[in-house]
Amino acid sequence: MNEWDDRAGYYRESRTHAEGDDLDQVVVWCEPACGVTALDVATGGGHVARRLRALGCRVTTCDAAAGMEPDVVCPAEDLSFEDTSFDVCVCRIAAHHFDDPAAAMGEMARVSRRLVVVEDTLFIDERVQEAERLRDSTHVRHYRRGEWLCLFADAGLDVVAEAAFEKRHDMADWLSGTGCTGASALRVRQLLAHVSDAGGDGWTDVKIVLKAEKTACQAWPRRLRS
Repeated sequence: MNEWDDRAGYYRESRTHAEGDDLDQVVVWCEPACGVTALDVATGGGHVARRLRALGCRVTTCDAAAGMEPDVVCPAEDLSFEDTSFDVCVCRIAAHHFDDPAAAMGEMARVSRRLVVVEDTLFIDERVQEAERLRDSTHVRHYRRGEWLCLFADAGLDVVAEAAFEKRHDMADWLSGTGCTGASALRVRQLLAHVSDAGGDGWTDVKIVLKAEKTACQAWPRRLRS
């Protein structure tokens, strides 16, 4: 059991992850239909997969944490699937935990036949980064819009649509999700004061959603597995 396995219940029940205009947009941009094959990378609470399955897609989930109960346990940086296995690969609000987002983007591009859809939190400033790491030691960092565009381009993906959504987080619920209490929680609140409600009951960040197509001329090496 690790910290991710311990948090599985929180991610399944979290309203931030389970609903919102950002989730609606991710689902629409996956172009769901009966028979479409989709890979939900770092599935967490499985909210994208649930919505896509309801629309007729054949969805496979993967996550590095077995406690999230994915179909396949594997990290985003080393997906356990053959080249062009899925019509679409999707990853929602997870990439800020990846040790190597460039490798993860390359893997999603490799196993997709057509589309890659990613949502994550945009970089605000270093105070927010410090707060995120203090609340959750698995947080690596957020990225700016330009950095995301470079990650997509370097993976051989053409971004064809993008959108941004403000997302408010209930402060108490957000802190409790990782067991952040006491002096650490107080410091997090102080660091987030400039993006928090007047009373400190919640704080707001911005999610970016990007939809990309595979570059037609890109040569994709076949993944050899034993």
